Amino acid sequence: MKLINKLESIKLRFDDISQQIIDPKIISDIKTYIKLNKEYKDLEPIILIYNQYKNIIQNIDESNRILKNDSDSEMRELAKQELESLLPVKQDFESKIKFLLIPKDPEDSKNAVIEIRAGTGGDEASIFAGDLFRMYSRFCESKNWSIELVDSTDGSSGGYKEIVANISGEDVYGVLKYESGVHRVQRVPQTETQGRVHTSAATVAVLPEAEEFDIEINEKDLKKETYCSSGPGGQSVNTTYSAVRLTHLPSGVVAQCQDQKSQIKNFNKAMQVLRSRIYEIELAKRNSEIDSKRKSMVSTGDRSAKIRTYNYPQGRVTDHRINLTLYNLNDILNGDINKLIDELTVVENTQRLKEGDYE
Repeated sequence: MKLINKLESIKLRFDDISQQIIDPKIISDIKTYIKLNKEYKDLEPIILIYNQYKNIIQNIDESNRILKNDSDSEMRELAKQELESLLPVKQDFESKIKFLLIPKDPEDSKNAVIEIRAGTGGDEASIFAGDLFRMYSRFCESKNWSIELVDSTDGSSGGYKEIVANISGEDVYGVLKYESGVHRVQRVPQTETQGRVHTSAATVAVLPEAEEFDIEINEKDLKKETYCSSGPGGQSVNTTYSAVRLTHLPSGVVAQCQDQKSQIKNFNKAMQVLRSRIYEIELAKRNSEIDSKRKSMVSTGDRSAKIRTYNYPQGRVTDHRINLTLYNLNDILNGDINKLIDELTVVENTQRLKEGDYE
C-alpha cells in the first residue's frame, strides 16, 4: 500500500508538470522550462510502468474476488490459474519500480568533461593514457555520443601526458562517472628488451559539464593568457596566439584549450572546462555531508583510489571496487566497457535500495 501511495503522489506531480510545460509563461522562462522538462522525462518511465502495474493489481483483485464469491467451479479454477501466473509478475514489477524510485543524481543527465593524465611509469604511462582515451572514444562512438578534444600534451614516445575532452550525449555523466580514479596497466612495454612485465598507471577524472546557470563566473575574476599552440616535443604548430589559458583567481583553478585555430573558440572551450572544474569543487562541498554518512563501494569521489587493473599477460580486466574480473581485455580496450559500467551501476543501486525506503 505504501508503494501505491508513493506512486500516486508521483503521478500527481507528473500530471502537474504535464500542464506546466505547455504553459506559455513557463515556456518563456528557459531555466524553469528546462528544469521541468528534465523532471518530466525522469518521471515518465515510472508512470508508464505504474500504469502496467495498476492493471496487474486490478486483475489480481478480480481473481481474488472470483475465488471468494463465485460458486462456479470452472470460473474459480480459471481465477486460481490466473492468480498463480500474475503474482510472480507483480513481484517482478515491484522490483523494477523500486529501482526506478531510487532518486537520480541530478548531475547524471549532464554532458561530461573527461581528463586523462599519465601517472607512474614514464613513457609507458603516457602510452596507456592514449590507450584509455582511445577506449573511451570507441565507447562514445557506440553510444552515438560526440567527443571533442579540448587540450592535450603528447607523450614523447606516443600517447598523452594529459588529454582533456568534452563528451556530449544522453546521460553521459551518469554513465561515465564511475570511471574516475586510477587505472593500472600490467604489460611488457615496447621499450623493454628483456620481456619483463611493468606496472604503469593513468588517472581518469570525469566531471559533470556545468551550464552557465549552474555556475556564474565574473570575468573580473579571470586571468587570460594567450600563446601559440604546440605539437609533439613542444614545437609550435600555430604561429598565431590562438591558444588560451584561463585562471580563476579566487579558486586558483586553471583551464586551457589549444585545439582550435580560433582564439574565440579556444576561449569558449576553456571556459566550459573551467566552469566544470569549479562546479565539481562546489558539488564536492555540497555532497561532503552525504558522503560522510554513506560510503559507497563504487564512490566517484577519491581520484587517488586504484579502481581497475588491465593485465595483458592474462588478458584480464579487474575492477577492484566490486571484485569483478573479465577475460576480454582486447574487447574492453576497443570500447566495450558496457559490462563493467552495468555491474557498477547495479551494485550502486542495490546498495542505495537497501539504504532507502522504497517499500
